[in-house]
Amino acid sequence: MRTLQIDFMAKRKVALVLSVSFLVIAVLSLGTRGLNMGLDFTGGSLLEVGFSQEVDPEEVRGFLEGAGFNNGTVQYFGTNRDLLIRMPPQREVNQSGMGDEIFAALQSQYADVGLRQSNYVGPAVGDELAEDGGLALLTALIVVMIYILFRFTKQFSVGAVVALTHDVLIVLGLFSIFQWTFDLTVLAALLAVIGYSLNDTIVVSDRIRENFRKLRKTSPVDTINLSLNQTLGRTLVTSLTTLFVLLALLFAGGEVIRGFSMALSIGVLVGTYSSIYVAATTLLAMKISREDLLVPERDGEENADGSYP
Repeated sequence: MRTLQIDFMAKRKVALVLSVSFLVIAVLSLGTRGLNMGLDFTGGSLLEVGFSQEVDPEEVRGFLEGAGFNNGTVQYFGTNRDLLIRMPPQREVNQSGMGDEIFAALQSQYADVGLRQSNYVGPAVGDELAEDGGLALLTALIVVMIYILFRFTKQFSVGAVVALTHDVLIVLGLFSIFQWTFDLTVLAALLAVIGYSLNDTIVVSDRIRENFRKLRKTSPVDTINLSLNQTLGRTLVTSLTTLFVLLALLFAGGEVIRGFSMALSIGVLVGTYSSIYVAATTLLAMKISREDLLVPERDGEENADGSYP
């Protein structure tokens, strides 16, 4: 079967401009608007309530605001008779008992309401989760860089970390721009994005290293192009099959995993792009050559079977 011959590296400057533009927008949004932190990080109350008939979430949210519970979110949870209510800490309300007060207010307005679940997350727990989550992301990037450094060379290590950082910042930037709720499930998705993008980058890097050692008279640009074309089929099949599952979860999985599936869907798309353009372009920017990837010759005489003593 003949390998496709797409000149990916001819568009690397255009891709660089796009990546830098998206990163600047993402960083500016994160710096000015920040993330819309969920209750896992900010603290507050989460209630699951059910009604005997269909109810309008906006009507319930308006009633709660009139009752003194502000800045909360009310959305369907599974069916149009079940609601998920997230309420951040309120100044004049006892935080640990806020869930009971919200449900009591709902009972005064809706006779058919029933409480399914009520949870409270304290602000101290939220701060600890935010700190641990950030450390988890940083640790993952450092471990990846060390692994690639020993598996390949410093150029591949830098390229992989640049690509992973690019992917994480793009996902975070989109959550900041659109103010989607950022909770623990989204944090888990970010860690999964790192793993997915790393796997794709390693496959491409392994083929690049193999071709650099095998092709003696081919330029670095042509070698990388050939490697990308050889792995393109595998990359597309893996990305599309993963994306189909994530889209099914996004549209049919309900509100609980919506943030997770949204973050991971974006991460798969961006990770596929970064494996082709960000990581490979970084290799060229660092002047990678065939000599960097040759296996060093061992000193000493060979045995009769070709091995070294």
